This record gives sequence, structure tokens and C-alpha cells, in this order.
Amino acid sequence: MSEATELNLAAIADRYAAAWLSHKPEAIVALHTPDSTFQAHGRNGQVKGKAALLKEFAEVFERYPNFGFETRRLLLGDRHWTLDWDLTFQPPGKERRKFHAVDVVEVDDDGLVTRKDTFFDFAQVKAAFEAK
Repeated sequence: MSEATELNLAAIADRYAAAWLSHKPEAIVALHTPDSTFQAHGRNGQVKGKAALLKEFAEVFERYPNFGFETRRLLLGDRHWTLDWDLTFQPPGKERRKFHAVDVVEVDDDGLVTRKDTFFDFAQVKAAFEAK
């Protein structure tokens, strides 16, 4: 992989992260292809297409109030990246919580997301929701 390709992929990943931090599902979906897929493994089945993605991503922000993330590492590959991260959220009137996750994101030649798979540490998810 050339340095230019790495830089472009890093910029695409940064733009995608910024869309998530905007808390606007429309901004995230705009960076996906029309037939893109998403799956939160172990939580739900795969969703496909922009309408389904829009609904799914809106539900993420409902499920995790004040959604945020802390990047552990970003690994760039050929038309994909792997993000090792902590999902952070804060229920109203409670302390901020977090749990570990890993994303594998594939993009097309135009830099649009064709597939996103998210894997969670479910013991940490449970503990985060049960914390007082």
C-alpha cells in the first residue's frame, strides 16, 4: 500500500469518526453506499441499505446517551480499517461509562463505506449498564 493510499484511508476514517461524533445518523449514512451493510455482532442481525442504516444508527444514539468514543488504535489496510475503541456514554444523572469494541470497516474505490461490522465485549457492556 502506498503512503498516499494510507493517508487517504486515514482521512476517510477521520471523516467517518467525525460523522459519528456529530450524533447525526444522516451524516453517517451519507458516507455509506446505497447497499451498505452494518452488523453489531451478537446483538442483532445484519441491516442493509440506507433506510435500515439510518434507523439502526438513530437507535445507537438512543441506546447510548451522550455517545462518544476513545480510540485505542486504528489499523489501516487495503480498502478497510480496523478500529479498536471504547464506546462511551452517559445516562442522564449518572456517571460516564464505557466498554470495549472493535470495528472492521470496508470502503469502495470512492471511499464510501460498503460494510461495517462491530464486535463488543459483552461482559463490559453488561457491567456498564448495571453500574450505578
